[in-house]
Order: sequence, then structure tokens, then C-alpha cells
Amino acid sequence: MSDLTLILLAAGNSTRFGLDVKKQWLRIGHKPLWQEVATRLENTELFSKIIIASSSDEIEFMKNYADYTFVSGGKTRQESLKNALIEVESEFVLVSDIARACVSKELLKALIEKKGKSDCVVPFLKVNDTIVYENKTINREQVKRVQTPQLSRTKILKNALNTTEEFTDESSAIVAYGGSREFILGEEDAHKITSIKDLNQLSCLEKPSSDTLSGTGFDVHAFDDGGVMVLGGVKIESKFGFKAHSDGDIAIHALIDALLGAAGMGDIGMMFPDSDDTYQGIDSKILLKMVVKKLYNFGFVIVNTDVTIAAEQPKIAKYKLQMRKTLAEILNIDTSRVNIKATTTEKLGFIGRGEGVGVIANANLKYFDWTQI
Repeated sequence: MSDLTLILLAAGNSTRFGLDVKKQWLRIGHKPLWQEVATRLENTELFSKIIIASSSDEIEFMKNYADYTFVSGGKTRQESLKNALIEVESEFVLVSDIARACVSKELLKALIEKKGKSDCVVPFLKVNDTIVYENKTINREQVKRVQTPQLSRTKILKNALNTTEEFTDESSAIVAYGGSREFILGEEDAHKITSIKDLNQLSCLEKPSSDTLSGTGFDVHAFDDGGVMVLGGVKIESKFGFKAHSDGDIAIHALIDALLGAAGMGDIGMMFPDSDDTYQGIDSKILLKMVVKKLYNFGFVIVNTDVTIAAEQPKIAKYKLQMRKTLAEILNIDTSRVNIKATTTEKLGFIGRGEGVGVIANANLKYFDWTQI
């Protein structure tokens, strides 16, 4: 059994990336980037354990993709690393960033060959340009561009990070602690994704799948003699409202379930449980906006939606266009891609008896195509 654990850091918010999608959720085929990187490194069979530090609100979704050890990240890279190190029991640990997507097996082996000869082994790149620091030209042979992954003695790294001082990489913390550091030549191909233009330098990544992902949502609510009726984000003239935990907008609730279904993100009850008073009486448009933001963050693009409202009353024909415009604005798609249909149940069932309304929604998603940027 290997005495080497792999930690992959994926808790960043991608503020420098410049897109709605977080870079760890860019799709490589069907896989998000974090899974693609983890799988590639796992297949080297060099590690006894793989730990991924991620934003706490993304972990449950990540578990649907792969069976690794997931830990909640912190506000900084260093906090995320410290959280992950709690799960490390091996003598040595290799730390890399998900954004360092194209690390080769050869580089990994070169790092491992130096294992135990110093407290931290670090890949670096040489600097070929003239370097000026504080208006003085300095010897570029003494300048190194430090990369990850870095291989460290676990105990030394844990002790080195037991400080309030922030370090941008493991080796700097270990050297500040008094430990030793050894450099090996890194790889130009092990380029880190920081901004959009960096994607063009990663030849190891295939483009996203062009498949369409479909989901269906269904919801019903009984009428309530009091309250205001809202459907599709639009107030409807009616003597009834809906019995519900939120504002009862079942058109949006069904749509949310359709969107979450297409993305494989569960359902509205999981994301907004009715046991949580936060959502008591909430405007369902707010819930939809939260879902749409998460979809775009996680690398999805909304293609279209089709909503069917089944009701004997009220009549909604005159509200259809307003619903389409309202939903399209929230979904960030053209009005033509939002369809609203109305039907009855021919006097059958609780809907036919005028006791409530039912809605079925369908939504289609695609992956964000980062190759077209």
C-alpha cells in the first residue's frame, strides 16, 4: 500500500476566471474538471487515498459523480488545505490544484523519486525573460516559477501551516517553519487555469459533450380561500390562493424540479425544504433565481422549457405571454424558448372539481462550451 495521499484543492470561487461557471465545473466530455483531474491522477495508481477540498454547498452534488473523500474548504487555499490534512494519515502527501489540469505521470514519478530526501519537493519552471525588481535587473537564473503538485512530509506540513500567516504554496510554509525544500524541473504543459485565456493552453482536455440533458417536474397545490394566486411569477386574478409553504407558485416549483432533474441535482424539496422557516412565504421567483445561478455556476446552460398548467379555474390564457417574459428573464434565455400551455382535466379528479391546480414542466440543458470562448 502506498504511503502517499493526494489532496486536490477545488474550493475556489473562480473570481478571476471571468465567467459565471466555476472553473472546477467546466465539462470535459460529461465529467466536470475536478472529476477529470482526479480520475486521471487516480489511474496512475500512485496514491493510497484521494481527498478533495471543495465548497461545502457543492459536496453533496460531487458525491453523485465519484467516491472520494470530500472535505469542506475554507475561505483561503491554506484553510482548505488544513481542513484536508486532517484526513491524511500517510507519511507523505501530494497537494495539487484542480486548476492544474494537465499534470503528467512522468512529473508525478519525478516528484515521488525525491520522496523523503527533503521536507518538500517542488516543481518549477525557469524564467527566460529579463527580470527587473524594484528598478533593478536581477539574475534570472535565481528566479523560479513555482508549480504544483508539491510533495511534502505530512507532519512537517501540518506543523508549518499551524500559523496565522498566509502562504501561497506548501513549500513557502515549510521553509518558513525551518524545513527543507528541493526543486525539480516542472512542465510547461502543467499550466494552471486562472483566466479564460489559459484554457487555450491545455491540450490534454477534450471539449464538453454536446448531449442535451432533459428533466421533468410535477407539482400540485390545493386552493386556499385566502391569499394571492401567483403562477409563473405572475399575479393571477382569482378569489383563491394556494395552500403552500412558500407563495405557492406551482408553475415555478415544477420548473425548478425540471431544471434540477436535468442537471441531476435532486429536487426542490432537497434544496429548499419546507422544514426551513427561511422559505416561509418566499417569492418563488427568488428560489428560481437561486437555482439558475447554481446551474450556471456548475457548468450548465439552459436551452428551453415547456410548462403545462392543468386547471378548470382560473383561466390563464391572457397571462401566458407575461409568464413567458417573466420566466425567460430569470432563466436568461429568449422568450421564444419558454412555452406555456394551459389545459383542463375534462372535469375529472380534484382539478376537474375545481379544488386545485397541477403543473408539469420540462426543461433541457446543455453543458457550457468553453471551447467557443
